[in-house]
Amino acid sequence: MNTPLADTLRPKNLKDFVGQSHLVGKGKIINQLILAAKQAHGQEFPSIIFWGPPGVGKTTLARIIASELKLEYHEFSAVNTLSKDIQKLISTPSRLLIFLDEIHRWNKAQQDKLLPHVESGKIILIGATTENPSFSVIAPLLSRSRVFTLKQLSAAELTEILDRGLKKLKRKIKKNAREFILESSNGDARILLTTLEIAASLTDKTILDISNAEAALQRRALSFDKHGEEFYNVISAFIKSMRAGQVDATLYYLARMIEAGQDPLYIARRMVVFASEDIGLAQPTALVVANEVFRACETIGYPECAINLAHGAAYLTNAKKDRSAYNAYFAAVDDVHKFGNLPVPIKIRNAPTKFMKSEGYGKGYQKYDKESYLPDKIKNKKYFNNG
Repeated sequence: MNTPLADTLRPKNLKDFVGQSHLVGKGKIINQLILAAKQAHGQEFPSIIFWGPPGVGKTTLARIIASELKLEYHEFSAVNTLSKDIQKLISTPSRLLIFLDEIHRWNKAQQDKLLPHVESGKIILIGATTENPSFSVIAPLLSRSRVFTLKQLSAAELTEILDRGLKKLKRKIKKNAREFILESSNGDARILLTTLEIAASLTDKTILDISNAEAALQRRALSFDKHGEEFYNVISAFIKSMRAGQVDATLYYLARMIEAGQDPLYIARRMVVFASEDIGLAQPTALVVANEVFRACETIGYPECAINLAHGAAYLTNAKKDRSAYNAYFAAVDDVHKFGNLPVPIKIRNAPTKFMKSEGYGKGYQKYDKESYLPDKIKNKKYFNNG
């Protein structure tokens, strides 16, 4: 059985590790922890929660830490592991490093069973999660662990990994195919290397082209230059379709962006803005929905978060629209620019000292006052029209 390219290229040490420069590298926290543990003969290394999107190095870092500390290492996925599977290992005399991927999928009772062994130092636990550990990991376990946030890989980091893959496969790649794979991987090194490996298996040619890359992703070519006119045309059409309440058009343009590999967070950000700008007070829950879609995209990523985007986009499209708050705010902005810093009426000024009170600050203020609180120069202005 051939080893997948992603596993073949998996770094065995921190020197070869790509990405997470805020955690890994000379003088960075993971290197410091490993050095300190070695000096203490492996007894002081803390349990860790790695929080970050898929394919950014969580498993690889766990394996490297175990190797550096020469600890007995066991790797599990919470999807198909019971707490008793880990309990069996703890009966051995060895100190263990247990890596539990997708720890957020374990319930409170399962996570609770790890606590005594983490507290005693019998195991060093490294949990990996794509979800915010504040919500997905029980507080006692969280308080006994260090939480490290891993970031999506940058274009430069993905390029370095792609080049390593090409060298291993003894292939070259055309520029447009390179860009297509880099963009479609969405910051995930595993997706990138898997796509590259499949593309290489589809042809005997030394140089891979765009058709190989597209076939590997089972996608056809889409006209979507992230820096060109079509990019702006599609995002404009998406927003205007939501504004017009045309849900079919909304979902079509959303699909165009997703299938072209557009960053889901970019789409979700536009939806958050739309929720306040165009829906506003007509349906305030739209902002809640849009923010939850953004969070889902942050924690889940492609391909699953495409469904979250579709759900949110359909909801926003069908919502009632009201731009009154948006229009009123920018009318107020116009007056700020036109008149500058007009004096605040004295009766609504803060009066924290006796002197300020003696000067009349706050005098005459009453709750639910009907008199305008606007500066005198514009006290009769009406920005907001609530119908």
